[in-house]
Amino acid sequence: MTTLLLSQPNFADHVTPQGHPERADRIAAVEEALLRSRFDKLIRREAPSGDLTLAELVHDGRYLARLRDARPAEGIGQLDPDTFISANSLAVAATGLGGALDALDAVLLGEVDNAFCAIRPPGHHAEIATPMGFCLINTVAITAREAQRKYGAERIAVVDFDVHHGNGTQDIFKADPSVFYASSHQMPLFPGTGKPSETGVGNILNVPLDENSDGAAMRDAYLTRIIPALIDFSPDLILLSSGFDAHARDPLAQLNWSSADYGWLTGKLMDVADRMCGNRIVSLLEGGYDLKGLAGGVSHHVAMLMDGAIGRLDE
Repeated sequence: MTTLLLSQPNFADHVTPQGHPERADRIAAVEEALLRSRFDKLIRREAPSGDLTLAELVHDGRYLARLRDARPAEGIGQLDPDTFISANSLAVAATGLGGALDALDAVLLGEVDNAFCAIRPPGHHAEIATPMGFCLINTVAITAREAQRKYGAERIAVVDFDVHHGNGTQDIFKADPSVFYASSHQMPLFPGTGKPSETGVGNILNVPLDENSDGAAMRDAYLTRIIPALIDFSPDLILLSSGFDAHARDPLAQLNWSSADYGWLTGKLMDVADRMCGNRIVSLLEGGYDLKGLAGGVSHHVAMLMDGAIGRLDE
């Protein structure tokens, strides 16, 4: 396998209040973990700035204008009790989008087999008309639409293993049978969506996990529900909303996954990609707020993307 890593120093320019869990240290922790010799074969590239007007592929016509109006000339502005925007936040969001679209190009043009985008802020809570949950634009949703628009991909699957339900991604695609959205997430938990009864037009699969459940419950959810549905959908491309906040160390939730669980899950999704879509996977960082847990989960995820083996990695 050839794996591309996209990141960028300017991700530190999206400033959140002191003590906020979604902070620049998250990217630093990921990058430090991926500097180990285990990852020497990664193809590394700085994320370019992307065209923010592509947000109109998934958000309403006034969405970007509202973000620009809320952006302060200096300091930090507040969009809701949890979501903040600083002077350079939109430039950072554009770089996250650029990284995702660069990864999409590399995978769909056959330059690499798969890609991991170490980007921020996360995006899967951003709805058609509403930024929320630390998220400004829905990067994974824009990437899905661009895969359809630019490359003619007919069937896109988004698999979301963040501990929080991706209400924004569901909101965007719930009436579109060309996009399959599957989510495993703790319930009850923010944002309160993601019930099994929320099925869209048959293209939405929500598999809630109980508080304090562990990797065994996750494996059962994927083996019995999500992976069979993903195979039935037969995607041309798999996009991952890769949150690492189901880790037992994470302060914002109460699931008990280990770092190795992320490697197992990645391998199972790679099996589907190998069978259905020529190994094509693009993975975008979403949550993960304990730095050690985040680094451990990402290490196992990327190691599996690289060569299908976890190898010797710290938990």
